[in-house]
Amino acid sequence: MHDLEVQFFIDLESRVWDALANGDADADLELLSADFVGVYPTGFANRADHANQLADGPSIASYSISEAKLIEVSGNAAMLCYRADYLRPHRSVGEAMFVSSLWFQRDGRWQNEFSQDTPANS
Repeated sequence: MHDLEVQFFIDLESRVWDALANGDADADLELLSADFVGVYPTGFANRADHANQLADGPSIASYSISEAKLIEVSGNAAMLCYRADYLRPHRSVGEAMFVSSLWFQRDGRWQNEFSQDTPANS
C-alpha cells in the first residue's frame, strides 16, 4: 500500500471530524465519495445526508481518535478502525463510538467510501 501507515489514514479521518467541528459541509463533501454509505445507529446515510448534518452549524464540539487499527484491503483501499470520543455542541456529557471507515484512492485522491459507527458501552 505504498508504505502508508495508520497515521496517514488517521489524518484523513481527522479531516472529516474537523469538517464536522467547523461546520464545513464543503470540506466534508470533498472527503466523501459520490457513492458514500454511512451505517449509523439511526440508519443509513448517503453523502448528502452526511453533509446536511452541518446545515445548522457544527455537529461536533471536540473529538479524539484512539485505538486505531489499519486493515489493508488492496493497494488502493484501506479500512481504518478506531474509537472516537467526542462532545456535541452545547452538551456536557461526551459520547464514544467505534468506527470502521473504508478509504479508496481514485485518480490519486483518497476518499471515504463507507463508514459504520457503533456506540461504545460506557
